[in-house]
Amino acid sequence: VPEHDPVYKVTIIPRGRALGVTQFLPEQDRYSMSKRRIESMICTLFGGRLAEEIIFGRDAVTTGASNDIERATELARNMVTKWGLSDRMGPLTYSEESGEVFLGRQVTQTKQVSDETAHAIDEEVRRVIETNYNRAKTILQEQIDKLHAMADALIKYETIDDNQIRDIMAGRTPSPP
Repeated sequence: VPEHDPVYKVTIIPRGRALGVTQFLPEQDRYSMSKRRIESMICTLFGGRLAEEIIFGRDAVTTGASNDIERATELARNMVTKWGLSDRMGPLTYSEESGEVFLGRQVTQTKQVSDETAHAIDEEVRRVIETNYNRAKTILQEQIDKLHAMADALIKYETIDDNQIRDIMAGRTPSPP
């Protein structure tokens, strides 16, 4: 996907609460992000969940992607409500943060949008998520041979690095670590 950092390492060795991790290595420092980059990030966050769905079916999808879904939703909501990156909602801030730094801050937040606007925000967040979810699904379905090769390499080596990933993406058998 465009403007996304390249994958540096993928592992199926559990780390903390994560059952596996994909690590990206930034090619340069960034102080801001484009709409294209954020949508690419949302798209990649659904890769693991979609791989489960494509390979095992919708009924076999696990809770393993819960953090990815949370992060994707947060990015989409920020696009719509904070960063003005929604054509439908325009370049406005719809944030309800009041800035207090204590645990009960939700109590002090005041509603700044109408029910109609809140509904439109929710619809727009859903549209961003669904668009990028479907985009990721199309990519994985079109590259199913690479998905299988990546899974085989992960079963064999448990962790693969950027050189092995490049081999897989080029249609070659990945070299041993």
